[in-house]
Amino acid sequence: MKFTDGFWQLRPGVTALYAREAYDIESTPNGLVVTAPTAVIRSRGDTLNRAVLTVELSSPLDGVIGVRVTHHAGAHRHPGFELPGAEAGHGIPRVTTAADGGLSAELTSGSLTARVTGGSPWNLTFEADGRVLTRSGDKSVGYISLSDTASVDRGPAGNARAGTPGPSATVFTHEQLSLGVGELVYGLGERFGPLVKNGQVVDIWNADGGTSSEQAYKNIPFYLTNRGYGVFVNDTGHVSYEVGSETVERVQFSVPGESLEYFVIHGPTPKQILERYTALTGRPAHVPAWSCGLWLSTSFTTDYDEQTVTGFIDAMAERDLPLSVFHFDCFWMREFAWCDFEWDARVFPDPEGMLSRLHDRDLRVCVWINPYIGQRSKLFAEGRDLGYFVKRPDGSVWQWDLWQAGMALVDFTNPAATAWYQSKLRALLDQGVDCFKTDFGERIPLEVDYFDGSSPDRMHNLYTQLYNAAVFEVLRDARGEGDAVLFARSATAGGQQLPVHWGGDSTSTYESMAETLRGGLSLALSGFGFWSHDIGGFEGTPDAGVFKRWTAFGLLSSHSRFHGSDSYRVPWAFDEEAVEVTRFFTKLKLSLMPYLYAAGLEASASGTPVLRPLQLEFPDDPATAHLDRQYMLGADVLVAPVFTADGTVEFYLPEGVWTNLLTGHPVTGGRWLREQHGFLSLPLYVRPGAVLPRGARDDRPDYDYLDGLTLEVYPGAGDRTITVTEPSGRSAEFTVSHDAGSDIHVTSTSPAGFEVRQVSAATEPPVR
Repeated sequence: MKFTDGFWQLRPGVTALYAREAYDIESTPNGLVVTAPTAVIRSRGDTLNRAVLTVELSSPLDGVIGVRVTHHAGAHRHPGFELPGAEAGHGIPRVTTAADGGLSAELTSGSLTARVTGGSPWNLTFEADGRVLTRSGDKSVGYISLSDTASVDRGPAGNARAGTPGPSATVFTHEQLSLGVGELVYGLGERFGPLVKNGQVVDIWNADGGTSSEQAYKNIPFYLTNRGYGVFVNDTGHVSYEVGSETVERVQFSVPGESLEYFVIHGPTPKQILERYTALTGRPAHVPAWSCGLWLSTSFTTDYDEQTVTGFIDAMAERDLPLSVFHFDCFWMREFAWCDFEWDARVFPDPEGMLSRLHDRDLRVCVWINPYIGQRSKLFAEGRDLGYFVKRPDGSVWQWDLWQAGMALVDFTNPAATAWYQSKLRALLDQGVDCFKTDFGERIPLEVDYFDGSSPDRMHNLYTQLYNAAVFEVLRDARGEGDAVLFARSATAGGQQLPVHWGGDSTSTYESMAETLRGGLSLALSGFGFWSHDIGGFEGTPDAGVFKRWTAFGLLSSHSRFHGSDSYRVPWAFDEEAVEVTRFFTKLKLSLMPYLYAAGLEASASGTPVLRPLQLEFPDDPATAHLDRQYMLGADVLVAPVFTADGTVEFYLPEGVWTNLLTGHPVTGGRWLREQHGFLSLPLYVRPGAVLPRGARDDRPDYDYLDGLTLEVYPGAGDRTITVTEPSGRSAEFTVSHDAGSDIHVTSTSPAGFEVRQVSAATEPPVR
């Protein structure tokens, strides 16, 4: 949100009070408390009729320092996000008095130090390894008042505009942190525009806007930069970011109300920043191996019954297309009845028998749900009478007709309502359903009251967390740790604990395929470990070329699903080559499961995502800074999807000799390449010195990876140790070493036999 008119002036109707000096600094058991008047105090009289901002510094984790800025402490203070990793007292405060009586102070937490300089101007710096990471300087800490007619755009689309004519002004608290020369900002959730956020205005406000808009389903008030730190704003409501836009040398973030809390998180590497951020807000849960196989959906508005489903599954098997999960989208329930959690008896007269027959085919079953109860659903009257729905201020049930006629919203702040909703899901699990696609969760109104008194604006983004957590709890309780998995669309900070998330409603074009990848890369840099997308795009029907290119991309993601809106996404509906492409890349992914499963375990242990922007793996290579058309799948495999009809793709290989995974040809990196690929190929390169574990099976994702394991050893200096864990939890460690010649030696803790295949460095083919 922009409050200023250029460098010198404020916009009409805007009043700003800034922290002008650190007048007084106190050490407390938890950190530091700084009194920051909104004018320089030169005499005792200057303390009268003067607003003061209180700035508190503390540390919840080593390498993390929190800052809370408060104007009026007696105002209602909304709780922020749950921070499962937070502990008090990690910082070491120190206040120093100079000979002239001036104060300065520092709070050190691990490798990170926050330093406050006494007096004026206001100066709070964050330092590590002998250098300043970022600073809050003059006119950075601000308390803003807007008149009823202030000339500002006061909120994102879908949010009631604050400051509409009324008796009082609207207030905001903001902070501005400096950006250094060449400093780049990433993250802020699943955003479909440029990966580097510099110059952008970003509103943290969940919305159902598709992948072709500035809106996002997954808004995360966390960013990191290429200067070794990240910043997390601990506010569940609307956070407005001006990323080098209003003030081009700063990142501004503002929230409505009397206080603002944020955390500066030191790395110094991007992986270490994510490790600390996810330690604070929660690590991704471990996902089951079966969920990494191919998912096939009924699609959204298509006509289908059990015969249709069985026909698809039979045709997949006849074509040797391994399938792991079948998904029933909305119309497994009767129209206008979403959600009543009952199978439409007209097309699924024997749901228990059908689910049993699908399980006999060795398939898992996913069904679509959302948190809305349509008026036609028999659950509407039940929920209304029990008081389980979000209400209007007059006590009536909030309803509207957008999406489902007369739909109401389950109030997950009410424990009884949550238990009631969960009971409906448990009945489906008892029938044989294995997991849920938790759709929607973004269209959350503001003119409502919640059971626990939560503020509607704070609940707008947080609602999805309560919704997905309620569903995930049901799955975890029924299936056990490590076997629960969602397919979720919306999220906020902490949502990474409840995988998997998919990229929302894209269109069926190359352009939308590329914006989908940008969204996934941005989400990965926001702490999310697992991600998927609708292969072929959701809206419209892709041409055969788009479908085949997207199939390769989709099967080189952590999770892979065929899904669309009004047309089936079975490969033979496009052409026979689409069947071959599906078979080839599905089997390739399944053979890579020992490697991909290990990457998933790493995501759960450290917060490093499976799909990784190159900035995560090569932070010291400036050429990777803006890359958003390629990614690393795990640490060692580089993927550059093809976004053109003629198969031309340009991509960058970092330094070293990389090996084409599909052909075995080596290519020298440290440069851009231009290649042209058929539908059974794409740039897929293995990192120098990698040891890639390959499984013996390509028909399913959940098998014993140690039985018949092959270790592919790629050219590159240095020894390497890897761990292979199979789905039951049994693991083995392999250490690959090189002697003075070209021979390699492997020591292992594996009880099973394994093979070693040394990929030779053949003559490099000419660059195309």
